[in-house]
Order: sequence, then structure tokens, then C-alpha cells
Amino acid sequence: MSDWAWEYEGYEPGEERLRESLCTLGNGYFATRGAAPEAAADETHYPGTYVAGCYNRLTSVAGGRRVENEDMVNLPNWLPLRYRVRDPDRPPGPGGWLTPDGDELTGYRQTLDLRHGTLMRRPRYTDGHGRVLHVEQQRLVHMGDPHLAAVRTTFRAEGWSGTVELESGLDGAVANTGVARYDALAGRHLIDHRTGAAGPDTVWLSCRTTTSEVRVAMAARTRAVRGEPSGTGQRLTHSAAMRTLAVPVAPDAPVTVEKTVALYTSKDPAISDPVQAALDGVGRAPGFGKLLASHRTAWEHLWREAALEVPGEAGHILRLHLFHILQTLSPHTAELDVGVPARGLHGEAYRGHVFWDELFVLPYLNLHFPEVSRALLHYRHRRLRQACRAAEDAGRAGAMYPWQSGSDGREETQTLHLNPRSGRWLPDHSRLQHHVGSAVAYNVWQYCQASGDTDFLHTKGAEMLLQIARFWADTAVPDPDGGRYRIRGVVGPDEYHDGYPGADRPGIDDNAYTNVTAAWVLDRALELARTLPEPRRRELFERVGLDRAEPERWEDVSRRLLVPFHRGVISQFEGYGELAELDWDGYRARYGDIRRMDRILESEGDSVNRYQVSKQADALMLGYLFGPAELSALFRRLGYALDDDIWRATVEYYLARTSHGSTLSELVHGWVLARARRAEAWRHCQEALLGDVADVQGGTTGEGIHLGAMGGTLDLVQRGLTGLETREDALWLDPVPLSEPSGLSEYRFSMRYRGHWGVALRVRAGRLWISVPDSEERPIEVRLPDRSLTVAPGESHWLPLPPG
Repeated sequence: MSDWAWEYEGYEPGEERLRESLCTLGNGYFATRGAAPEAAADETHYPGTYVAGCYNRLTSVAGGRRVENEDMVNLPNWLPLRYRVRDPDRPPGPGGWLTPDGDELTGYRQTLDLRHGTLMRRPRYTDGHGRVLHVEQQRLVHMGDPHLAAVRTTFRAEGWSGTVELESGLDGAVANTGVARYDALAGRHLIDHRTGAAGPDTVWLSCRTTTSEVRVAMAARTRAVRGEPSGTGQRLTHSAAMRTLAVPVAPDAPVTVEKTVALYTSKDPAISDPVQAALDGVGRAPGFGKLLASHRTAWEHLWREAALEVPGEAGHILRLHLFHILQTLSPHTAELDVGVPARGLHGEAYRGHVFWDELFVLPYLNLHFPEVSRALLHYRHRRLRQACRAAEDAGRAGAMYPWQSGSDGREETQTLHLNPRSGRWLPDHSRLQHHVGSAVAYNVWQYCQASGDTDFLHTKGAEMLLQIARFWADTAVPDPDGGRYRIRGVVGPDEYHDGYPGADRPGIDDNAYTNVTAAWVLDRALELARTLPEPRRRELFERVGLDRAEPERWEDVSRRLLVPFHRGVISQFEGYGELAELDWDGYRARYGDIRRMDRILESEGDSVNRYQVSKQADALMLGYLFGPAELSALFRRLGYALDDDIWRATVEYYLARTSHGSTLSELVHGWVLARARRAEAWRHCQEALLGDVADVQGGTTGEGIHLGAMGGTLDLVQRGLTGLETREDALWLDPVPLSEPSGLSEYRFSMRYRGHWGVALRVRAGRLWISVPDSEERPIEVRLPDRSLTVAPGESHWLPLPPG
């Protein structure tokens, strides 16, 4: 297997959904899972297609209650292309179609070409008459034209001559059924199907979503480009449009069939009708060869802007992660009103919702595709009014962003969730994760620091930052006994603890991560207010309705928010240290995999709220967001001492009490340990790398990749191992010694920094190389632990690194 190929040899039905997720092809506008075109959706196969930002809302009855959920919609399946060998002794009948699940399959290989964004499948079939049919099928979702996709299939007979019958088209009889635990919930989002034909080789299908009323249209053109068809036809039903062909094959006369598809929705700009746009798009599309050439060119441009070189297996997996980031959040995304879907455009887990995952993805995009980062932040700004309404409904000032967001920015978090272990529907309080607002503010600040986009910072970014600061200042309440401000009734990143044992109300108090990040937001808002020119500050304050006295309270709250401690470590929240200890060894012995301790304990009639056990990094997330110096300064501003010994003890404490029930957990722990110069960090980094490819969460990857974890592993190299920070108009670098933790011999990447294209960094044992291209006039200021330097355009430097 080459460094640019992701390959599977042999067919494994039990792994098919995992492979479908990891072999998804997309272009930032839409994506299609790597399902077999010959097979219909069933327990093994799930051919989902998703357009970014296409949601629909349905009402279901679950757990005896009516619940409403908004889902990213599984759109009509454009993949169907099935085939069979005509039996000369029998007239054509309904059966005999060849699929990977049939007894006729005698060979199978599937290869994802990461460099060029194509999926190659090579099944081989041997029928009951001993006839061998070789099939080679190449698929793309076009990175240049975001509305096009295509499949080229070549059939080759081995030692026989005859006829292959094909059926190719569009299937609209689909539903959202890709996640088993959602089976009790409504999933049919598409109605008003229409089908038709346009000429001898093209069929079309249209439909609309039930409540959001998004009209969807697809047109498919199927042609035999090598080999003359001996018969053609069409089959149109209520929800399917198919073209049929019969083509002669012989050992020396293989036949090639090309299927080209165009997809449009009524949300697309500059069209009058999705059906006409799809027909026009597919009618003007060139043949597969030309489509492939322009598609490959588009991918070459992307890889130039996202260059990353890491040797060995780690580099191979990182390239796969980057591939899926680029397919979900490409330059096409910059034209759309969409956020960062936590599971990509690869499946239906989390309903396609937007959580806080941009916190892990945007830091990478900021330094490669800042225009995409800006668009993703525009998604948040367009929903600022909805966040302010949510805060008002909760009796708060400012903006309260939802934990789960979809089409319009309202809170999409479900009120019930199913524990598949016990089969019970349980209350879901995860909407109390108000720290998502701090993540939005952090992303605004980091993007502007990396890109130098002061226009965004002083307008839309400032509006979000100030409104989130208002929310935190209004949410914090003074403690009459301690002289501190407290934030009560929240859920932290851990997610396991949504209340105190036996308490009547949900939520916990003074989550350290929530309080410290709230203080950071308030401090950044104050800094912004101080540095804005007076006319702009006045106009901004008027636009957001900010009283000039409010910043005085922000100053007070930002310095006196409570951070709890116990036994010399930062407490995850007030009272965490008083909870019972878990019998970790006992549970591991009984269950083996204990990542989801919440489900295990609930199935036993117990509650995770009683124990010192965390799903993922919570207090340690502070070490992910902030470098050691900045974190220490934050605590100092709050009136607390945080030295290396306290932080090291805190890291040790929570490492021993975390079940890693999220793919983000190993990532954050690896990052934090890398910054602490700890050799065992690489073990956690490797777990993070394997999260999806090895499906370490036990079946979740088949429901969609974990985009935040993938983006975070890329950023682990880009910022974590280099210690790279963009602040104070400089690049700050403090690389981790390569022998500890990573074991890497070297790594290299390029980035865009404040208008400079192609700034390159390379780290080898004991040395750092930095190069600035000569395309800009401005130099770059670089800060290392033991020196500072200015790198002018056209210059490069090898710098010795201090020992770690």
C-alpha cells in the first residue's frame, strides 16, 4: 500500500459500514458514502448521500413522549448500478444480479486514492457455469464542479463471450436509517417524488423535504463508451428512475459504461429550478476521462495548500484524516451557510449537527484555508440573533449558543437519549454545555490572530465576542460568603456528570473549564474594547446595545470567578473530589471495554454522577487551549497559583479517572502530555490516530467519521508538537523534542500566515527549519524560547533547538 492509498483486500460484510465511512467521497458541497452500487441499503450496506446544510425536522414518539428532531437528510441514492450475466438458456428474470454478498464473488479489492480523490473497486465473480467476470469501477465526487459525480465501470469476460445486462439510475426510496439507536424515531424526510427521462441515456428524479421544503433534484446519464449496447430501455416508478442496457462482452472486447450525475437543491444560488439545473449540468458534463482530469487538478491544488509530511504509519493515517477534512470543508464550503458537522458528511450519527468541533478543526484551517474558517464563523454570526433570543428566554443577557446547532441556530439537543445497553430512554441534559459559547469566541480570536483579519474581528467577530462575554457576566452570580463569582447549573466537556447525586435540579456548579474559559472570554472582550478606535467602539457598542458600564462588571467577574481545587489539584467542578472512587479494575475485569461507563452504570441501576470518572478531558482541556505561560497567567489573573507541579499533579489525577469514551479524549491527553514533555504522550496520540480507522469506540465510525478528532490530530503536529502559537503579531515556536513523545524522526508542513503563502516549517532532531517565500514584502517575526528573529521574504534558517 502506498502512502497515498487506503486499501482493503477481500470483502468483509461485518466491516462494510466502517469501510463505507472511511471511503466516503465528497467536495465540501455534498458527499457520498463508499457503498457498493450493486447493493441496496440493508444491515450490511448504507449508501448515504448528504448535502452540507440540508436539514429537515420530524416529530416522533419515544419513551412515551413526543420529541422533535432535526436531521441532516439522507438524499436520493445516485449510486445504483447493478449488473448480471445473461443466461442464454433462460429468458431475463428478476434475479441473478451480482453483488459482493452473493456466492459468485471470488475476489475483491477496494482502494481509496487520497492524492486524487477517487475510489477504485475491483470485484471478481464466477457464476454457476464457471464464467468469470472481472469488474473495475472508479468513482469520483468532483472537487472542481461541486454538483457533479461520476462512476466508470469496465467489464471484462475471462474465457467466454456473452451479454451483461445493467440497470443504472436514481433511487429516491430512502430514509435516515443509518444509526440503529435512532430506529424508533421518524426517518422519512423525502416526499413528492417525481421521475422522468430526457433523451435515450438520461433519467432524472426530484423530491422535497417534508418541513424545510428543500427541493432536491438529480439527473443521471449512463452511456456505454466502449462496446455497443445490444438493447436499451428505461424503467420509471414513483420513486426510482432507471436506465437499462445490455452490452456484449468477450475476452478481447471489454465494455466500459460511464455514469455521470448532477445534484442540485433549491438552496443553491443562481438557479431557477433544481430539475432543470441538474439536467443542464449533466447534459453539459464531459466524459469521465475529462472529468477525472479536472478533478485531479483540483485535488492537486488542495494538496499544495495543505502540504504535510510525516513519515511512517502515523503520516499515512494523518493523510487520510486530512483527506476527509478537505472533503467536508473544502473551498466550496466558503460559499455555503454551514458549520462543522461533528461526523462529517459521512453518516447520520449526531444527526449531522454542529457541536463545538470547530474548536479542534479551525486551528488547522486557519493556517491553510482561512477563507473556509471565516465562512464557518459566519455560520455562527448568522445565528447570533437566535443565540441572543435563547439567552433572553433563559433570563440572561448576551448570547447563549446551543450545544447542538443545525439549520437556524436553535438548540437541537435532544431531551431524551437511548442507552442501547439497557434499552431505556433517559433525560438528556447536555444542552447545559454552555461552554460552547466560549469555543465560538476562542475560534473567532484564533482565526483573527492567525489571519490578521482585523475587519472581521472589529465587526462580526466583535459582535459575537461581546455578546458571549455579556452572557458570562450575567450568568456569574456573586457568592456572598467567598467573595467570588460562581457559575451554577452547567455541564462540562466531560458530559458524564449532569447533576449531583440525588439532586433535584440538573447541572453541576463551577466547572473549572467553563469558569476559566469564561474569564478568558471576558478578558478578550475587554482587550478588544480597549484597542478599538473610539468611533468604531462607539458604533459597535450601539449596535449590540452595550451599556458603557457593563465592561466594569466584566473586569470584576473576569478576575474573581471561582476555580475549585481539592487535594492539590484543580477540581473538575465543585464537589468532584467528594464523589466516590470507581473500582476500575473490577469493571475492566467484568466488561473489558469500559469507555462508556455511563451506559454500564445506568444499566446496573447506578449513576455515573456518583463517581470520580470522566468520559473525556475536562479540566485538562485548559491545557489544550492555552499554552503553559498563558494558562498560568490566566490563573494568576483570577488570583490562583498554577505552577508546573500543580498542573502535573492535575494531569496525573485525571489520567487515572478518565474512561476515554470520546474520540477527542485521547487526542487532548496526548496534546497535554506532549506539552508537558512526557514520553507516554505518544501512546495517547496513537490512540487518537487510530480512533476511526480501527473503530476504537466499537461501531461508531460506521455511523460517520469523527471530524473533530481528525482535525485535532493534524493540529497536534501543526501546533502541538511545534508549540506554535499566533499571538502578538508573531509566530511563537517551542517544538517538542522528537524522541519524546513522538518517536518521529522528522516532520514538515507549510502554512498560510497573515497573507504569506507557503511558510514552511521542518523539525528534525534538535533543529528547526523555517522558510518564508518571497511572494510578500513583509517579514515574519518568530519567537523561540531562547531567541527571537525576523525572517524576511525569500529567507530560510536552520535553528538549533534547546534541549527539552
